[in-house]
Amino acid sequence: MSPLIFRALLLLAICSFLTACSAADDFIRLPSDASRFFRNEGDDSVGTRWAVLIAGSNGYWNYRHQADVCHAYQILKKGGLKDENIVVFMYDDIAYNEENPRQGIIINSPTGSDVYEGVPKDYTGDEVTVNNFFAAILGNKTAITGGSGKVVDSGPDDHIFIYYTDHGGAGVLGMPTYPFLYADDLIDVLKKKHALGSYKSLVFYLEACEAGSIFEGLLPDGLNIYATTASNAEESSWGCYCPGDNPSPPPEYDTCLGDLYSVAWMEDSDVHNLRAETLHQQYELVKARTANDNYVYGSHVMQYGDIGLSEENIFLYLGTNPANDNFTFLAENSMKLHSKAVNQRDADLLHFWHKFRKAPEGSFRKNEAQKQFMEAMSHRVHLDQSINLIGKLLFGIENAHEVLNAARPARKPLVEDWSCLKSMVRTFETSCGPLSQYGMKHMRSIANICNAGITNEQMADASAQACVSIPAGPWSSLEKGFTA
Repeated sequence: MSPLIFRALLLLAICSFLTACSAADDFIRLPSDASRFFRNEGDDSVGTRWAVLIAGSNGYWNYRHQADVCHAYQILKKGGLKDENIVVFMYDDIAYNEENPRQGIIINSPTGSDVYEGVPKDYTGDEVTVNNFFAAILGNKTAITGGSGKVVDSGPDDHIFIYYTDHGGAGVLGMPTYPFLYADDLIDVLKKKHALGSYKSLVFYLEACEAGSIFEGLLPDGLNIYATTASNAEESSWGCYCPGDNPSPPPEYDTCLGDLYSVAWMEDSDVHNLRAETLHQQYELVKARTANDNYVYGSHVMQYGDIGLSEENIFLYLGTNPANDNFTFLAENSMKLHSKAVNQRDADLLHFWHKFRKAPEGSFRKNEAQKQFMEAMSHRVHLDQSINLIGKLLFGIENAHEVLNAARPARKPLVEDWSCLKSMVRTFETSCGPLSQYGMKHMRSIANICNAGITNEQMADASAQACVSIPAGPWSSLEKGFTA
């Protein structure tokens, strides 16, 4: 038999065995299962794993967001990622906050260990900005201001994991600095990252109220990006391990320790061999747990983008803890269930109330808690009444509620003109003060004002009539600027 005939027969046999030949191809495509035959399943030849972790809030009442980020860091570190490949954004005002009962320690569950130890302080305080976050994702060191200067300097074979946790609203995510992060700008950055050819695939986990609105109708297929969100485009996400919850935090804590969706994916990652668990399997487990009490105290976990990527193992993005190598994946959800959870937007009030309740009568702490509670309530009432009155001035008493609260069909973005939305927000804030973390709940109403064709001049007139004054207090301060 001639060598040429032998090689032809060998090629035919391989094609038959792998069932992967195509008449249109000049080469053999190996299916993923067959490729494992040629490499060790534990082989790290998957490119470099990169991660960006960001807590978008500050203030002790928002303890849970920085606790979430610190816990995520510990998972990545145990999974084998190097600090040089993990970029951390957190205000860093929690661990040594005077209200923290365990100074220098942050926990993410009632019986959890310290998750703060060893966390890189890449960008803290006023360095936690939208511009720095975007520059870090794009690997643009020259656009960074302050901080460690660390960015995602990834290549075409690399895998990127991005995790964001904070307050949100329709089309917007909060930040501890102004301006806030708007959905269209984030999607533009992800498209630019894809155009650079500097990753193989990217996974985005997003914890926020109305988080689905960040990707709904905006994140296209074909970018090799898979995203999951804590909530759909129209509902709140939830804090957990809060005072009064079961399980509840240790008695010395008067704030929520974590967020329901975030705790679900992280506590799942803590115990599984992530070489054997897929993103889709984790999504299903997290979805079931976050639906807490059939959505009475929970939200709808969603997925967007290139859903096919969810069949990949989590190991590609988070690595895996060697201590879990012998763990057998269970499809049944054995994770903790919660007797209840707290709406993200009410977690600050819960903190102020428990702080007030536990403080000695007549003490400075009790008076401070009462003042904080009243300021927060005054700010909420001011914002709610202002938006409602603006709606009535623009659309009439009979139509205002329907227009302001209308939800767009699935797979349609929140607003057609994002420049209009940002302009309307600034116009509102000029007369009525900043939206802040609570006021983000009104972003859908402002988007609907744009969608209804209202001009900026009409919005300015209505806002000036609705807001004769802005209540004093930290919740209404304009010192930080505008959210858009």
